[in-house]
Amino acid sequence: MRISEIFTSIQGEGRYAETPSVFVRTTGCNLRCWFCDTPYTSWKPEGGQQPWQAVLEDVLGREPSHVVLTGGEPLLQPDIVPLANALRAAGRFVTIETAGTVYRPVAADLMSISPKLSNSVPLTSSTWRDRHLKLQENDGVIRRLVTAASYQIKFVVDTPADLVEIGAYLERFPEIAPESVWLMPQGISAEELAARTVWLTPWARERGYRVSPRRHIELFGHRRGV
Repeated sequence: MRISEIFTSIQGEGRYAETPSVFVRTTGCNLRCWFCDTPYTSWKPEGGQQPWQAVLEDVLGREPSHVVLTGGEPLLQPDIVPLANALRAAGRFVTIETAGTVYRPVAADLMSISPKLSNSVPLTSSTWRDRHLKLQENDGVIRRLVTAASYQIKFVVDTPADLVEIGAYLERFPEIAPESVWLMPQGISAEELAARTVWLTPWARERGYRVSPRRHIELFGHRRGV
């Protein structure tokens, strides 16, 4: 499997924010979100091939029991399935972070799904814009993922206009529990995150949704490997 980096940090987002975790970041993505904060796994993918067994050995040699399989899009990697199974068999708590466009029969303790809205569409590349628009929504995959494991749905919110689109999107999925929906401000600085959180929080609370922090950015800034 193609790996960008493996590192130990805290989970910055969602249900397990601030939990010490090992991150396995695969490289390669089928989308090209303009606000992607890991362009080295999408726009300009970096990383080499590693056997999943070597990745497993690396992860099990680290202390945190929580493991986050992320990307890029980790479900593009066929070997994510045996890796996740082996991690769980070894007693690790596995979170898989995915955009919800690709399905694999992979086991996880938490499926962290981040559907992409129209606010994610590439701004400069017409080729990628068309491809992104074609691939960014797959209702069938979302439904399979939310029944495969405990789940959370995370939306990246850039402007108040996004909130209308989120409401319409969730109307298509009555099976998604409001308390499993997390709204996450877009931004790569603590100041940007704080400014968007001000108007995002009351809207979310009125609907029973949650607002996700981005603790890694707040604590460490926008840097790799943290």
